[in-house]
This record gives sequence, C-alpha cells and structure tokens, in this order.
Amino acid sequence: MVASAKTPIPPHTPRPMPPTRDPIMMIASMTASSSSILTIVDPPVRLVVGGAPACCYRVALERYPDYSERLRFVCQFRLQENKCRPSGRGVDVGQLDELIKSTAAATGLDPDDVRAFTAVAERREYPPGAILFHESTPREWVGIVVEGEVKISTGLTGHETELARLGPGSMVSEIALVDDAPHTATGHAPKGATVLTVPTATLRALADTHPDRYYRMVSRVAQLVAHRMRSVSEQLSAAIAAQQQLGGIRTEHDSLGTRELPAEAYYGVQTLRATENFQISGIKLRKFGHLVHALAYVKKAAALANLELGSITQEKADAIVRACDEIMEGKLREDFVVDMVQGGAGTSTNMNANEVIANRGLELLGHQKGEYQYLHPNDDVNCSQSTNDVYPTSVKLGVYLSLQDAIAALEELRNALKAKAVEFNDVIKMGRTQLQDAVPMTLGQEFGAYAVMIGEAVAHLRRISQDLLAMNMGATAIGTGITSPPGYAELVTAKLAEVTGLPICQAENLVEATQDSGDFVAVSATLKRAAVQLSKICNDLRLLSSGPRAGLGEINLPAMQPGSSIMPGKVNPVIPEVVSQVCFQLIGYDMTVTMAAEASQLELNMAEPVMAYDLMMGTMMLRNAAITLTSRCITGITANREHCRDLVNHSIGLVTALVPKLGYEQSAAIAKKALKTGESVYDLVLQDSSLTKDELDELLSPEKMTAPRSRLL
Repeated sequence: MVASAKTPIPPHTPRPMPPTRDPIMMIASMTASSSSILTIVDPPVRLVVGGAPACCYRVALERYPDYSERLRFVCQFRLQENKCRPSGRGVDVGQLDELIKSTAAATGLDPDDVRAFTAVAERREYPPGAILFHESTPREWVGIVVEGEVKISTGLTGHETELARLGPGSMVSEIALVDDAPHTATGHAPKGATVLTVPTATLRALADTHPDRYYRMVSRVAQLVAHRMRSVSEQLSAAIAAQQQLGGIRTEHDSLGTRELPAEAYYGVQTLRATENFQISGIKLRKFGHLVHALAYVKKAAALANLELGSITQEKADAIVRACDEIMEGKLREDFVVDMVQGGAGTSTNMNANEVIANRGLELLGHQKGEYQYLHPNDDVNCSQSTNDVYPTSVKLGVYLSLQDAIAALEELRNALKAKAVEFNDVIKMGRTQLQDAVPMTLGQEFGAYAVMIGEAVAHLRRISQDLLAMNMGATAIGTGITSPPGYAELVTAKLAEVTGLPICQAENLVEATQDSGDFVAVSATLKRAAVQLSKICNDLRLLSSGPRAGLGEINLPAMQPGSSIMPGKVNPVIPEVVSQVCFQLIGYDMTVTMAAEASQLELNMAEPVMAYDLMMGTMMLRNAAITLTSRCITGITANREHCRDLVNHSIGLVTALVPKLGYEQSAAIAKKALKTGESVYDLVLQDSSLTKDELDELLSPEKMTAPRSRLL
C-alpha cells in the first residue's frame, strides 16, 4: 500500500496508544475529525486528518505494521458507508463565528474553548428523519447543532416522551464529556440537521494536551446537567401539585346508562366501560405512540373532509383539528387507556379517540368536558365514519410508521456488519457445512453474507410496507359507505395523504378491504422472515465465539456482564441470546396474526385488535433488538486471527482443492489417511509424490481457495 500526503506531515514522535483501546478503531475515529487531507492510493480514498492526530496514520503504520491492511479497510468503510456524509469542517467563517457566539451564550462555555472544539470537529449532515443516536447505545461523540433541529426523546418501548428540541448553537450529547454511561434518550432530526461532532476519544485526548481547557469544559457541562436536573425536578413537582389539586367527578351517559368519571379525564363513558371489560394484556393503547398518532391523523383528515363537504361546521372542525394536532405533539397520551386486546373489532379504541378529541375540543371551544351538545364524540368527531374503516386504517398507518423505525435500525445493523466484513477481509478461517469442516473462506466473507441477509430483510420490509398505504377510509360499516356523503371516501383519503405526507391511496374495493386482513398477514410473514434471518446470524455468533478454550473461539464478542452465579469468570453471549428470543416471539406473533386473519367472517374481521397488538409489539421489539445487537455486540466483535489460520492449516478440508487435479477418489483417500494419522494434507501429498511442492503450494493456498479459479494450472 502506498500513501501520499496532499499537505506536508510534520515530524512526529509516536506516543503509545492507550492499551485498553483498539488502536485501529481509535485511529479510524481520529481520521474522521480533522483538517489535512491524506490520500491512500490503494484503494483511492481521501481521509481528513488534522489537529493533535495530524499524522496518526503514518504513526499507525510505524507502530502497528501488522494492522496496516485492516486500517485501510476500516478507514475506507468509515468514509464510504457513513450515511451522514463527513465533509471536514465545512462551515464558512461568518457562520462559524456566529455559531461560536451562540454556543458560548447558550452553554456558558468560554468562546475560545468552543472555537477549539470546532477546529477538530466533523460536519455531519443528517437527512429528515435520521437518527443521531439511540437510547441505551454508547455515547460516541459530542456535538453542536449548526442548522436544523434535533429532537431529544425517550421511550424505546413505544411510549415516546419528548424531552427537548435543540436548535443551532445547542450542544448535543455533551454528557459524554463527564459520563461513560449509555445514552438515556434518542436524538433524531425530524426535518434534517447539520451537526459538528467530535469523537469522545479525541476530546479526552485534550486531557493530556490541554488539561485546563478540557477540565473547564467538563466542569461547565456538569453545571449544565445539574441545572437541567433542577429544572426537570421543578417541573415534575409542579405537575404533581397540579394533579393533587384536581378532583371531583363528572357524569356521562350512553345507551346502557349513566356512569361517573374523574373530572380531569379526557376519555368518556364508553372508554370507561372498555377499561372495565378488557383487563387482558395490561398493555394500553398509549403504549404505542405511532398508533395514537395514526388515530389523530385519521380523525383530522375526516374533520377536514367533513368540513369541505358541509357535514360539520367550521367551529367544530377547527376544534377537532386542534385537538388532533395536540395529540400528534405528544399531548393527551395518558388518556388513551383501553387495552390493546379487546372485543368489538376495535370499537373501544375508536371511541377512546373520539372521546379524548371531543373533550379536548370542548375545552378549546370554551366548554366543560362532557358537554357533548356542543361537540359530540359520535355525531361530530366520528362523523361519516365507522370503527370498521377508522380502526383498520389507523392500524395500517401505525404499523407502517413503526416499520420505518424497524427498517432504520436494521439498516444500521447491516452497515455495522458490512464494516466488520471489511475489517475481517484478510482473516482466513475454515468454512463449515453441517457443523463439519468444509473449505477455507474469510471471516469477512462470513460477515458480508450476514450483511446481505439483513439487507434483504430491509428490502422486503420496505416493499411490503407500501401495501399498508391502501386504505379503506370511507367504507364505513361494511364497505358501502353508508352514512357518508357522496365523494367522502375519495376526499378523506386525499386529506389523509395530505396530513401525513405519505402516498396513501384508496383501496381498490372497499367491501373487500373491510373484511380482508391479507395485508397484515403479508407484513407479519415478512417480519417472520427477517426474524429467521436475524436469529440465524445470532446462532452463528454464539457458535463462532464459543469457548473461550474448548469451543470454536474464532471471534470474541464484547463482554457485557458476568455470566454465572456459580462459575467464576464465565461470560455468556447475552446479546445474541436476547435477540434470538425476540425472533422466537416474532415467529409466534406470525402464527397469531395468521389465525386471527383467518377468523374473518362475512363482512368484518372481529380479531383485528390482536393483530394490531402483535404487529405493533413485533415491530417495536425488532427495532430494539437490532439497535441492541448493533451497539452492544457487532461493533465490538474482534477476530482471533492466528487461531483461525491455525484451524485452516490443520483441517482436512483443504483436500477439496485437490479434486480438480487428483480426482475425487484419490483426494478422499488422502483425507481419510490425514484424519486417521493426524498428519497434514500437505505432508501426505508430498509423501505420495502426486504433485510437486510448487503445484501443491499453488493448490493449497488458503487465500486462493476463497474465490473461484481455473481448473488448469
């Protein structure tokens, strides 16, 4: 490999790398946050290098010559595969000055410290909807928002709570300076964002080179964290005090009679009955934020369509729309209280939404909760609708949104596997079929195959998710559109597409779409396929890392926790284990969805609630499993290179390469003798004088056995 510098590299005395850090991954992270340009000619790739680690690449070659090939691949992957498109500093002088001022003002950091931070920062451009980091994953960098907005929220298990929105000048993930603990929230860019980031390893190098600056920053960040904790504590105290001041009851009635409800509750009498009737799973509707948002989207679209068709007044439509907007902002979530598993084909869920929207709308109109003569849950919020079109439409939309989260997490997993495929490209190991030695391959080929599997799962999930966008809104009870005005079905579908920004279309036949759950079956089957592929990978990871002394021991998984209460020193592969269990659950969910879809009778399927539960829970678990596997396992895997090579050299699988030259029978005899005597295939062939040493070296070169070649020598 040849390297040439576009800018001169100054003389440098190598400093020892911290023994607890992987030098290659540390160097690769350094090369992503600097200013000079270094070109590696073989293969062509431009690295950005500057600041304290300006000549870290050359130093790496001097101190770690055995790592040179691996470094080349790691650096190449980091630049080619990073979806945030690193581009050096990339901020003009005027914008940078304003950014430094705003950051210093917002955080209280010294402007000179902020300027030093930006000098070694990497510019990352996140497209709309991109995830910056996931809750529970390791903190890898500290950043400053340049453009756009970063939303910080918590709730991997479905009930998302927004904590903050960070605009230009705000610091992101700054706690990484003072705490090694994983992220306690998720950061994403709803409308896109540009962030200057510096890896935590680079920042902590300041502790040696500029300790005063480093500890000033740490001290100030600690003060900011303490201030935020006080602020949150005050908000919580105020909220608790407000709840304690609430009290009293109100009375509502339905066709079965009159009931009392808490005066502060936004849900109504029909929701109350549902909470009493369906104490089944303990999982409430509010658990799944995407489903709650989907209900609000549907009700908003219906209100806009009804307004345009003259079915409700402007005043009522405005109140409904405003209430729906609040729900989509994360408000009123606690009042979606019905159990996900329920009888009635989803009527309880629909009425829960109707009542919450109606009661909030009443407040916006200046009335009291329960004064339905001014805004009615059925007559107004549910106008031109039925549970039989609202519920399946909402479930389809909720599952679609949840699938996008799962797909994004799987894409991150695929990229991590591709990175390992590149890193392990030169690790020769023994391939196995039916758990028996087969022929040589590279560990990179093995991980590359895993990346393709996950890529296939992503492609299939993305494709099948499009089928969920054909909706039956306007079908009302059985697909005939009874109680809705002419043109409503087409209009409400168009409004739903407008408010969601998705290419939603009307189902080809509303009668069919109201009774057939085939789309849910197809999505569930595709989730099962992804689960099977993911579990296969986890099985392999456990096998390849088995040992550490009496197993295959070809790779090392990151040690996450002690593995036994009785066996000291034992460490188990807990991350692949938990991911496999998630996959088993998804496979079980698929059977439930299949049986529930089959249960459809005549014009309606009464079992859609259990399908909704399994699909929402399944996609959430798949997303979280992918995040966990990526951050707590794949990225930390290392290879036992010498052990892998030793297994190849002592395997009789090498004999397969002799078949084109010696034929199957003679090759089989050599394999049998090697197995019986313990001698190597190589030595036995030389003893037999069947081939010259040069011919044998050519045939039995493990590196040349990892790809097709001519049968003729």
